[in-house]
Amino acid sequence: MFFRHSTKNKAKSAGVTGWVRNLGDGRVEAVFEGDEQAVREVVRWCRKGPEGAAVEDVEVDWKEPFEGFDDFAVRY
Repeated sequence: MFFRHSTKNKAKSAGVTGWVRNLGDGRVEAVFEGDEQAVREVVRWCRKGPEGAAVEDVEVDWKEPFEGFDDFAVRY
């Protein structure tokens, strides 16, 4: 839960919209939309995560924005 909420805080502070959720296998999945530089900043942050996180790998699939999110949410 801490990684997801920290991701939400980072995204919101960068002006990025989208969502983040845990997957059943322990991975975290997120969708980020916004200014390219802001999204890159959040992705860079995800490679390390919050203090105490154990990030092993980050896969990025760059696409054109298509959802048009209004906010950033933690999905359960």
